[in-house]
Amino acid sequence: MNAIQKYFKYRQSLIDQYKKGDMTKREYLKMNYDEVMNNDIRPFKNIDTVEKALYNYQYYNALAKQMKSISTERGMDFELKNDYREKSDYYYYKKDKATMKVLNMLDYRNMEAYFVKVRSKYLKGKLFEIVIPDHDVILHSTNTLILKNLRDEGVFTEGSRISLIDEYINHRY
Repeated sequence: MNAIQKYFKYRQSLIDQYKKGDMTKREYLKMNYDEVMNNDIRPFKNIDTVEKALYNYQYYNALAKQMKSISTERGMDFELKNDYREKSDYYYYKKDKATMKVLNMLDYRNMEAYFVKVRSKYLKGKLFEIVIPDHDVILHSTNTLILKNLRDEGVFTEGSRISLIDEYINHRY
């Protein structure tokens, strides 16, 4: 088993614990963040496999969520909060680049995408889910270019659905 596979196996064990109620969403996110920070894998510059692109997606998603979480802490100076928000936005941008790489590598085949029903007013009509069954993957984004490409490629279904991971998506952290 290579290092990427070990990471995904560990991540799946965290997801299983979260689903069972053995940890909160915040604990899951923190442990996933700690894992990507402490393992020997850094984001790939040369992404020549779907596995590497998916790792980059998870890596940048973990960083984005951690920076966003820190930015919501009380009593923090406005400029510092803003710095963390900007870092979060940057990591979400990098995550979306990894998403585009996955979609292009798979040539938009064997996937479906749709908006998800969310409790957040901010994310309503913006957050969409991309399901790639062949890789047992669910990706999320609000990126309008990705959305346009999914529509252009005929894999985006209009309307909104309950997310396949609704409990996770709609649970605040």
